[in-house]
Amino acid sequence: MGADGQRPLPYEFALPASDSARRRAPSAFQWLVMAASLIGLGAGVATTPATLGDAAVLLTLVAFGAGAAWRILLAVVSLGRPGPPPDPQHLPAYAVLVALHDEAEVASQLIAALSRIDYPPDRLQGFLLLEAHDQATLAAIEAVERPDWLRVLIVPPGHPRTKPRALNHGLARTRADLVTVYDAEDRPDPLQLREAAARFAADDGARLACLQAPLRIVRAGATTSPFLDRQFALEYAALFEVTLPGLARLGLPFPLGGTSNHFRADVLRAVGGWDAHNVTEDADLGFRLHREGYRLGVLARPTVETPPGDLEHWLPQRTRWMKGYMQTWGVHTRRPWRLGLRGAISLVMTLGMALGSAAVHAPSIAWVASSVLVAAAMGLPPAIPRTALIVLCAGVICAWLTAGIGARRAGLTYGPAAMLQALAYWSLLSIAFAHAAWRLVTDPFAWDKTRHRPDGVGDAGPTTAPRPISGP
Repeated sequence: MGADGQRPLPYEFALPASDSARRRAPSAFQWLVMAASLIGLGAGVATTPATLGDAAVLLTLVAFGAGAAWRILLAVVSLGRPGPPPDPQHLPAYAVLVALHDEAEVASQLIAALSRIDYPPDRLQGFLLLEAHDQATLAAIEAVERPDWLRVLIVPPGHPRTKPRALNHGLARTRADLVTVYDAEDRPDPLQLREAAARFAADDGARLACLQAPLRIVRAGATTSPFLDRQFALEYAALFEVTLPGLARLGLPFPLGGTSNHFRADVLRAVGGWDAHNVTEDADLGFRLHREGYRLGVLARPTVETPPGDLEHWLPQRTRWMKGYMQTWGVHTRRPWRLGLRGAISLVMTLGMALGSAAVHAPSIAWVASSVLVAAAMGLPPAIPRTALIVLCAGVICAWLTAGIGARRAGLTYGPAAMLQALAYWSLLSIAFAHAAWRLVTDPFAWDKTRHRPDGVGDAGPTTAPRPISGP
């Protein structure tokens, strides 16, 4: 029995506490940074408060400017994409892992999508990973005919009850050469595994550890949340069609998506598997692989997903992502020098920028709007420094540019209405950030699960033409 009175998994990966989110105490380096920051802040408030305020504004402007330049760099670098690799002479054994929890509604849709995978069945092994108590999902799966290579695997009760813990259980049960992860709502391109196998085979040095497929958001039926659906799809397009390909071309690490990651199984085991206490285990793993000397890459063949839906479902999902980003930031800043200079820069410009921008989006927009409205009411010009306004506008324009390029590559429409609506969507991210910070303190390991519903196309595959989701 484990320390919590529950049975441990039959095989636990050797991920030390110093590399896991389960350790909540700051490291000596983090204590030193926090102490120095507080001392500097206190000295500034006591001696030159006006200068301190100016420095804070300047720092914010520098961050916005750096973010804008970073987006332009990634957009330019992502323009060149490698051609398809030659088919390997020998297809390696492949394992497909899908962690499920309360997914009875989409069980048949998932099995239909997985059944379309084009890969030799004798080289394929799949595990639908279920929690022991989830009888409804088990019944739904057993009611559907599934391929012989796809079987159910029950995860023993234990703590924490998270997706990465279930994935570790599946990884321990397979001896395949390559492993991929899908989610309950996924519809992967049938040839995605073949592309990944070919790219791994073409890597002579065997340092390519993981390939990320692009995730594309489609809406197959009517929706009650067109605004959130549209902006969520554009956010994914910017990330998976522009940002991640750019980072991969630069040889930099990046936070993986939670699904459609393809791994060398031996490397994944060697680095300790997934962190069961990190609610964005994918983001953590991308940087951990880089720290151990491995590279990340991207695929061309996508996985189709549906949007989370209205605010009731979008907010918990976004809160979990933000909380996991905070956990990952905390883990990898304990000893940031282990990432090397390139890894540390990528950590700051991906996770750091995502968290920082989410924290200041709503306050920045409120500051500009209130300054303009108050000035207009008094018949005066807005009291906004010209430099600040230029930098803020540049950041917004670069974000629009990245979304536009990503939308074009993902086959989504994009226009002025979606661009203006993005300002409101970014403000919602500030709400998710605040909620995530509170949840990190009060319930750090809780998994705020997203409810998945059938997408309205039955078992339609990824080639089905979706309805435009990004609006005019």
